Amino acid sequence: MGKVIFDISMSLDGFITAANARPEAGLGDGGERLHDWGFNSADPRNHEIMGWYATTGANIFGRTGYNYSILHWGADGPTGAARIPTVIVSHSVPQEIPQGGVYTFVDSVEAAFEIAKKFAGDKDVYITGADVAQQFLKRGLIDEVSIHLVPVLFSSGTRLFEHLDSEHISLEILEVIQTAEAIHMRFRVL
Repeated sequence: MGKVIFDISMSLDGFITAANARPEAGLGDGGERLHDWGFNSADPRNHEIMGWYATTGANIFGRTGYNYSILHWGADGPTGAARIPTVIVSHSVPQEIPQGGVYTFVDSVEAAFEIAKKFAGDKDVYITGADVAQQFLKRGLIDEVSIHLVPVLFSSGTRLFEHLDSEHISLEILEVIQTAEAIHMRFRVL
């Protein structure tokens, strides 16, 4: 298996969604600003970083991320036509799942980890979402953290690292890339 990478865009004040996140606006009111670097940029460095997702063998999301994104993802999942297997950590399975979708629902972080490893083969597993990523971090199951720090202040929304308790998790800086739209930081979890 490749690496397990927690990858997410975040506002300067630590939010991964703006206020009022809901299925119609999964990143909250104005929260799409967090993804402008990847989808609305002419900077070739941003395009190169988006290309990293081609190394993905599987994705892991929490149920909230799924609920807020399924209207946009459809059956193909978060990577669109690439149709990368996507494991959803959830206490229940929704009644309506897109026919022929890429989704597998599991009830624990450990099950998500095992299934995603099988799907990924020798490729990387990407994790997105605050709660599920914190659970993986607490269990020592993440190899790298990739934060795309966007120069915006949301003041409210979903905080990224709000529930890590008092445990210290040491990181080593691997790379920092600055573009006009974001500062891309990669860290190894020690």
